[in-house]
Amino acid sequence: MNTGLTLAAEFETPSVEYRLLAPMLIVFGVAVAGVLLEAFMPRPFRHETQLGLAVAGLLAAFASVVMLAGDYSVAASGSVAVDGPALFLQGAILLMAIPGVLATAERKVDVGGVFAPAGSSTPGSPAERLLVAEKITQTEVFPLLMFAIGGMLLFPASNDLLTMFVALEVLSLPLYLLCGLARRRRLLSQEASLKYFLLGAYSSAFFLYGVALLYGYAGTVRLSGIAEAVSSEAGNETLLLTGTALLTVGLLFKVGAAPFHSWTPDVYQGAPTPITGFMAACTKVAAFGALLRVLYVGVGGLAWEWEPVIWGIAILTMGVGSVLALTQTDIKRMLAYSSIAHAGFILTGLVGTDAVGADGELLGVSSVLFYLVTYGFSTIGAFAVVTLVRDAAGEATHLSQWAGLARRSPVIAVVFTFFLAAFAGIPLTSGFTAKFAVFSAAWAGDARVLVIIGVIMSAVAAFFYFRVIVLMFFSAPAPDGPSVVVPSPLTTVAIAIGAAVTLLLGVFPTYVLELAGLASQFVR
Repeated sequence: MNTGLTLAAEFETPSVEYRLLAPMLIVFGVAVAGVLLEAFMPRPFRHETQLGLAVAGLLAAFASVVMLAGDYSVAASGSVAVDGPALFLQGAILLMAIPGVLATAERKVDVGGVFAPAGSSTPGSPAERLLVAEKITQTEVFPLLMFAIGGMLLFPASNDLLTMFVALEVLSLPLYLLCGLARRRRLLSQEASLKYFLLGAYSSAFFLYGVALLYGYAGTVRLSGIAEAVSSEAGNETLLLTGTALLTVGLLFKVGAAPFHSWTPDVYQGAPTPITGFMAACTKVAAFGALLRVLYVGVGGLAWEWEPVIWGIAILTMGVGSVLALTQTDIKRMLAYSSIAHAGFILTGLVGTDAVGADGELLGVSSVLFYLVTYGFSTIGAFAVVTLVRDAAGEATHLSQWAGLARRSPVIAVVFTFFLAAFAGIPLTSGFTAKFAVFSAAWAGDARVLVIIGVIMSAVAAFFYFRVIVLMFFSAPAPDGPSVVVPSPLTTVAIAIGAAVTLLLGVFPTYVLELAGLASQFVR
């Protein structure tokens, strides 16, 4: 009895700093509210209500991120870090999620929306045909998106590996479901969902086994504790190196880096296109944020060991993405391999660990933060454009169907050309500034060979981007070719946001570059 009283007296109630966790709490609260709306609100009012609730929640969460600027600390008993990189990436994810949600809510381009009327119905069954005839729409996608966004906000802010694993699963599970809910080409969509789920489960197993080994090495899952153990050279080095390798594999899977990229083209092709754009932008931002935190905070003392590995993975990823994109005949698969190539370019910035700017900012971190913002907005805009080119079967994604597109819709062709120019790194687009930033950081970090390889791979990648441009402007359209659908204001705003940010960050990048520099320091 006395022992029990003593233990009770020594137990301390954990403190939860709700103000510091406000962005995540708002998003998760909106997700829960969305689930309740699905249960109690009449179906005719659900779509508009869910959309309004989601956008309002994202704006409120972004406002709370802005209010936390400069107020750096750790929260939730040290499991969540509220610092420059975390807040910068959270703000970027929330802003990117707004056009992502708007594109997802589009119902004019494909009557009834891009999602199946019921995820449980068999493709082509009488039950599904009845639901389509009654114009039933799937509105459960909004709370699923909000749960995924909440996990993405927590992922780069996680200060211990168990919290990071929970965030990984929270962001991943809704995406597994969303990838399999396409209204058209359901079997391809369900195949993409299954592949993503199975490979994602394997990557999670790698991640969790790495966590176990690092705990065996350091006796803690807190990143700062692991860093202390590394600096004091305590424990078994084999556990440290193996655990770091397995943990990194799990994170590299999420960013789509080679040789852990095999899921990317199949999932990007099969998933509903708005979900593809959302994943390509927001998931990559969150995953790279978590990778930055692990490498710089947890195992920064092992930079001599992991930097050569990142070198090799960056070269392989740039090569695989750039070369295999040349062979693609589907526009979504081509953009998927483009995403892989960009993951390699971003990894180039990671090797600049010793590069420090004039004001003390970490050039590698700041360049990666800036690149993620520029790539994310361009990607959401590009995939939103893909949803507008359609034929009787739905989206016309074969490259041959894009021949002569400029004669059918000059505006859409010009906008898509602008996004492709940004991906290629053409001056006066955000892509040029972003590539210049990461290559400059790597050059300052004495990774000059890697920079030269990156420039060469950029030239290779430019070829398949300009191949599409030539196809749109200088090829004759087929008589029975696809048409370009006039979207509702939802998709129009999503494309406009992507194009505006791509232009502004190409012409006036200074403010965001300075903001990324100020946000480059981690709280340990």
